[in-house]
Amino acid sequence: MSQISQSTVRRLSHYYRVLEEVETEGGRVISSRRLAEREGITSAQVRKDLSCFGSFGRRGLGYDVAHLREEIRAILGLGRRWRVAVVGAGNVGAALLAYRGFARQGFDVVAVFDREPSRIGARLGGLVVQDVASLPAVVAREGIEIGVIATPVSAAQDVADRLAAAGVRGILNFAPRKLFVPARVTLRTVDMAMEFEGLSFALARAQPPRRRARG
Repeated sequence: MSQISQSTVRRLSHYYRVLEEVETEGGRVISSRRLAEREGITSAQVRKDLSCFGSFGRRGLGYDVAHLREEIRAILGLGRRWRVAVVGAGNVGAALLAYRGFARQGFDVVAVFDREPSRIGARLGGLVVQDVASLPAVVAREGIEIGVIATPVSAAQDVADRLAAAGVRGILNFAPRKLFVPARVTLRTVDMAMEFEGLSFALARAQPPRRRARG
């Protein structure tokens, strides 16, 4: 399992969402070809991804939608509830706390922290913003396993250090900088600025070259 690539895991998440849509539409069976078409990849890639974790379908018959969805849900660790803390009660933190989809997928945000006195004690997303100094005690008391960093860049590494020291097992970082954590902590970074830059690069290269005006 340690050799499974992140691209494979991302595609599993995509398959899971497609299966949810198909099940909602009343579909009971889906072929690897149809699953591939919904994701814009080849059916061979779908079969290869799924074969990393076992055998889930029958040749010529396809996959049972409900069964495959539950299998992928278990593979992704969504068969249990995860307790989450958000550090940073600014715009990004507020947006994350307002999103209700996390709870539907098994991620329960149970605490939010900040270091700004003006924010501490305020209510955000149904939670009271707590002083980041209390983070270790709250993590232990609430059994928090995942921390979300929604702070300015300058504070991100310090927060990562605090989360790791408190015993958090996974960190989702929204600050646009590279962070360093112990090997026992799993780190994922969502860098929106980098995604925009990649999009800008692609669009700029796709534009036809401008003609120079004749003198």
